[in-house]
Amino acid sequence: MKFIKTPVKGMCDMLPSDMRLREHIFSMIRETYTSYGFMQIETPVMEHIENLTSKQGGDNEKLIFKVMKRGADFQRALDAGKLELADNGLRYDLTVPLSRYYANNKEKLPSPFKALQMGSVWRADNPQKGRFRQFTQCDIDILGDDTNLAEIELITATATMLTKIFAEINITDFTIHINNRQILRAVALQAGFPEQDITSVLISLDKFDKIGLDGIRKELLENGYAQEVVDKYLSIYENLKDGLSCTEFCAGIGEEYLKASVVSEMDEILSCVKPMLSDGVKIIFDPTLVRGMGYYTGPIFEITIDGYNFSIAGGGRYDEMIGKFSGQDVSASGFSIGFERIITILKDHMQGEMGFGKEGTVFLLDKNVSPKKKQEVFLQAKQLREAGAVVSIQPMRKNVKRQIEMLEAQGFQNFQKIYE
Repeated sequence: MKFIKTPVKGMCDMLPSDMRLREHIFSMIRETYTSYGFMQIETPVMEHIENLTSKQGGDNEKLIFKVMKRGADFQRALDAGKLELADNGLRYDLTVPLSRYYANNKEKLPSPFKALQMGSVWRADNPQKGRFRQFTQCDIDILGDDTNLAEIELITATATMLTKIFAEINITDFTIHINNRQILRAVALQAGFPEQDITSVLISLDKFDKIGLDGIRKELLENGYAQEVVDKYLSIYENLKDGLSCTEFCAGIGEEYLKASVVSEMDEILSCVKPMLSDGVKIIFDPTLVRGMGYYTGPIFEITIDGYNFSIAGGGRYDEMIGKFSGQDVSASGFSIGFERIITILKDHMQGEMGFGKEGTVFLLDKNVSPKKKQEVFLQAKQLREAGAVVSIQPMRKNVKRQIEMLEAQGFQNFQKIYE
């Protein structure tokens, strides 16, 4: 059998220059979020298949990499003719694992609990630019806070972190979009859609940027909804103007569908976040923002950047998920950044590769160097490392010019050729 040297489709090898950039961004993320009081945790990469298929992950549940039962368990499942041969699966996000983690460890954790997670997730998706089958997510979540302080903190911390990262490539502008699932639900109910159909209706509205109102109208009618109901629903989203406030949009929604407190809390989030944003960063009320996950129960948010057709961060409130594990609902809100998408943007704008961030020196030793000289070089390298430098000792190649060019590309700046 012939070995295959390329990675599995949708997964990537990381070169040293890739890892330097990634670790640099990881450190910026960690530094910023910990300054806001978030504490780093870790959850297993595999979850129980029951947790991953609980109808909380939206379309992601169709993209699970399932892990088959093993040994005798697998054989018993085969003998019994069971269709489900998997008992575990690779996590498709960090929110479901966090909910299980909190339900299992809440007695040992403070309340509210501010969690930071960074790790790989897997989705059997169609790979494309900025989208992979294995990729890194970075999440912050606040559990146990039922006020909008959680959303204000999450949005402000993430905007601060992204501002720092993008400043390195001279990007200052991005937009934070915010909406609320309760507003989305109220609009659908007022138009005449039954409660049980709201999820289906929102799946169509979520395509607003791609197919527009005409495409949404066609899709809803094809799904069997009455023309009158569809027209009434979409009329609410016609002629949306820039700068539309939450209060203005919700003015025509009846109180029987939407509590006034939902609107006032949204306005508070917007008014508190705006003064804390850097120049060029905007936060807007976006009534067409849906977010695909089925577990959101309140405010939802996404961040976009001009020139790219994907969001770079997203999140929202999911007050009912943890209760599915513990039997008792816990207030929860979180924000996830698209780490791989941010890396894609950085690479698009970077000039050259990232160095070590500190002085890098290479000693190139001729093959005839004496043992005594080698000892001197190693001692000198030790002293340089203790002073904070990056030092590598390597044999000198025949084509030393090419060797130095390759080392320069890796971030080394100083070279010493040793012949004695």
